[in-house]
Amino acid sequence: MYYFRNMQVKIFGLRGCCFGIANMILVKRMRERLYSALLLQDISFFDSETVGDLTSRLGSDCQQVSRVIGNDLNLILRNSLQGTGALIYLLVLSWRLGLFTLMICFTLAAVMFIYGLYQKKAARLIQESTASANEVAQETLSLMRTVRVYGTERQEFERYNMWLGTLADISLRQSAASGFWNLSFNTLYHSTQVISVLIGGMSILAGHITAEQLTKFIMYSEWLIYSTWWMGDSFSSLMQSVGASEKVFQLMDLLPSDQFKSTGVKLQRLIGHVEFVNVSFHYSSRPTVPVLQHVSIFVDPGEVVAIVGLSGSGKSTLVNLLLRLYEPTSGQIAIDGIPIKDLDIKWLREIIGFVGQEPKLFRMDISSNIRYGCTRDIKQEDVERAAKQAYAHEFISALPNGYRTIVDNDLLSGGQKQRIAIARAILRDPSILILDEATSALDAESEHNVKGVLRAVRSDSTAKRTVIVIAHRLSTIQAADRIVVMDGGQVVEVGSHGELLRKDGLYARLTRRQADAVA
Repeated sequence: MYYFRNMQVKIFGLRGCCFGIANMILVKRMRERLYSALLLQDISFFDSETVGDLTSRLGSDCQQVSRVIGNDLNLILRNSLQGTGALIYLLVLSWRLGLFTLMICFTLAAVMFIYGLYQKKAARLIQESTASANEVAQETLSLMRTVRVYGTERQEFERYNMWLGTLADISLRQSAASGFWNLSFNTLYHSTQVISVLIGGMSILAGHITAEQLTKFIMYSEWLIYSTWWMGDSFSSLMQSVGASEKVFQLMDLLPSDQFKSTGVKLQRLIGHVEFVNVSFHYSSRPTVPVLQHVSIFVDPGEVVAIVGLSGSGKSTLVNLLLRLYEPTSGQIAIDGIPIKDLDIKWLREIIGFVGQEPKLFRMDISSNIRYGCTRDIKQEDVERAAKQAYAHEFISALPNGYRTIVDNDLLSGGQKQRIAIARAILRDPSILILDEATSALDAESEHNVKGVLRAVRSDSTAKRTVIVIAHRLSTIQAADRIVVMDGGQVVEVGSHGELLRKDGLYARLTRRQADAVA
């Protein structure tokens, strides 16, 4: 008997180890697949989903699913085998008492099933509420300076506390359901004991079974009911995991963006002619609000074209369409006469250097930030050369660790971040360079230096680049070959700085307003 129990412990321990390894592999693969699926979605997907919600799915939701293999299936398998063995032995001892015990187990299983379905629904609500709470916390902590300046700490606490209250309500209902499940088990368990003793006693008096058989029967019936109870408890936990994982599996089943499905054309020799032909666009979330309306713009190879206009006129949207972050609602964008939707998306983004109005740097050293996304072999000398062209080398060298300094939000000013982003774009040696409000956070001296970058780009005969500049500061783009003025999603004026001033239209009014503001 001791040998048998020792072997049983070893087998159960080995099984638990195998389930633990399977659990680790499952969670790793789930997170890999989910993260991969998220990375390949259209930008419009991230417009509707929040970062807090997605990180919650990657974290707590995937960990919740790990309980399926690591614990729930393990216990269900073990107790189903034990329960089946106990049931067979009960039927051999006394089929009448065995059937009675089986009826009790069926009743317990029915309660267990209803309880499990409720747990599945409650788990889904808990995960959604947890994701919403995480979203509020992440947003508040990332904007703590704004919260502190406006004194809205109490308001943000109440927003977070609202979701905590929702979680508490769901947990309270879960506790009530758990109490009902335990009450049902205890009632049926003790009823089985009482009835087994009564019926068994009468069977002993009638000579159908012996007292020894009745004792064995009571022991095995307890084993069967406890196995059923453990299976029910594991089933309800399994349903919780299933409920928590519904959103995870929905995200995992998302198909990649069409941009990543097909391999497009790679031009052998890029000239750099960019053309917007009758382009219109609206966001899918706002189909009745046009952002661009029948816009037609051409940019010749090696030309510097500036796009200006009031906020909301559609300037940055043009850049987003050229980068294929979104697709035009109608019309076409072409590079060297080839529609960009027919070009290889990875190749397209390799030939374009982009600096946004709010450049984002990763929490890695400055050298790695400048190298980021560059596919060719890059040496440190190349990084420093690009930084010098962006007038960033001097302040980088003055940092404690130079180019090995880890980027932190408090370490660099907005202008310094923009100059690092400009260096990153220059390092790619792009055929098409896009500066979207790239001087918005620069001081007057740094802006003058960036103008020097534009002049160098124009005069560099070895690397002629097509340059598109979007700027609110009109002083930045006065030397552009052509200036495109936009208003309400349409092109209203085109010409050089002098020509547009003589027209005395929208551009002239904007120029006068900025001059008055400076004065």
